[in-house]
Amino acid sequence: MNFAQQVNRVAFMHEQHHIIIPSPNPLPIEQAVEALKASLLQYAAATVDAPMPKGGALRVFRQDITAVDPLKWLGAQSLFPRIFWMNREQDYLTAAIGAADTITHEGAGSNDENFRRLGNAMAGKSPHARYFGGFRFNSTETGDPIWKAFPSLSFTLPLLQISREGSSNTLICNLWTTEANGVAPEVQRALEALDQLEPSAGESDDELPSLLSVTHNPKREGWINACEQAIEAFAAGSMQKIMLARQTVLEFTEAFSPLLFLQNYPYPNTTTYRFYFEPSAGQAFFSFTPERLYRRNGKSLVTEALAGTHSKKNAGQADSYASDALLNSEKDIREHRFVKDMIYEELLPACSSVDMEEGVRVLQLNRLAHLYNICRAELKEEFSNEPAVLSLMHPTPAVGGVPKKEAMRRIPDLETFSRGWYAAPAGWVSSNSAEFCVGIRSALVNGRTAYLYSGAGLVKGSDPEAEWDEVEQKIGDLMAITREKA
Repeated sequence: MNFAQQVNRVAFMHEQHHIIIPSPNPLPIEQAVEALKASLLQYAAATVDAPMPKGGALRVFRQDITAVDPLKWLGAQSLFPRIFWMNREQDYLTAAIGAADTITHEGAGSNDENFRRLGNAMAGKSPHARYFGGFRFNSTETGDPIWKAFPSLSFTLPLLQISREGSSNTLICNLWTTEANGVAPEVQRALEALDQLEPSAGESDDELPSLLSVTHNPKREGWINACEQAIEAFAAGSMQKIMLARQTVLEFTEAFSPLLFLQNYPYPNTTTYRFYFEPSAGQAFFSFTPERLYRRNGKSLVTEALAGTHSKKNAGQADSYASDALLNSEKDIREHRFVKDMIYEELLPACSSVDMEEGVRVLQLNRLAHLYNICRAELKEEFSNEPAVLSLMHPTPAVGGVPKKEAMRRIPDLETFSRGWYAAPAGWVSSNSAEFCVGIRSALVNGRTAYLYSGAGLVKGSDPEAEWDEVEQKIGDLMAITREKA
């Protein structure tokens, strides 16, 4: 098939955004790589003298492929960044390498300023260009050295990716060109990436190295003291709820690929998001979070209130045990009500309609269960953009507190570490849609050190000792990967 015939298959979504499909039929990945390379060369030859649109142009070269294991494929690649995303329903995932385009900002400032930076950068971009990344929980922080590779704002349009949507698997090459860089250098960079690509990976039995030590920050005494200070604030009336977090530091015998945490996750079918961002070899942030921040498609918004936790004695325990305990817990019901009411009140002025479920559901995980409600809303025109929605939704009461500003003010004083990307929005964004999870049940890996993060929601009547035990349960899945008990 010549290039003119391929262009006839192009879906012209915008004069600056074209999709080029070499073959209508799924190909083995090795053949798909060669098909994309041929299309890139033909495109370069056909656009030698073509003027470059102002603001840049996106060309998406995509080829359906026969099924591959995306995590094994990702583990075989040596081009960074390496990115993985899977939604909670497990009907959309992406494994990606390299950067066709980046949006990043370092330096202290407000969260709202960073949300606006992202919105401004995405203006005019193709609705088919999904940028993956995240934010710092609190951008006013100057940043802990361990988070150096993770600035206050960082999003990447992958150079190469394998995406699975429903039952379709697709190999994609994103070519982003501007007046400054032109077509030829970007085509050459894409060709070099395809040449370096390892099409497939065999079976791997790699495991994490041996664990040398486990320490907690804060230790139990410090945790109890911080919780008691928060409870005193409840009694004084300055707050009704706050989430406090703990950092667990794991030291291993040697450096390792952080992707092993995803590849060896023992509960592949549990109801959580998977988010993985490795900007350079051996430095990664990842999350197995049950919590959706929101999903936006134009003006349509889906979010949820998730709070209240009960642990199961073991992963095989009947779901009804945790459900009954949650639904009969005055403390958990009250904690969930704070989250539900605050989300509803935050959305009301920004939406033409808000439909918050009345009945409380129970989200079942392998070790834990949570109370949650689904909320569907229609955004007003002026709020149907990421800066507006992110400003409304982050932080949720589940990871910040009530009231929001007071909790955000107190968290840095009560916690003994920087949250970095923990509990912040993480996911993907395009010019007219987005999906973000809340980056909890997460970890940062630097070399041979892993920093695990988890927290507990405190309200009046909370027991600091019980909340410590809850945090232990929440990192149980990650600790299980190390073959150590949490």
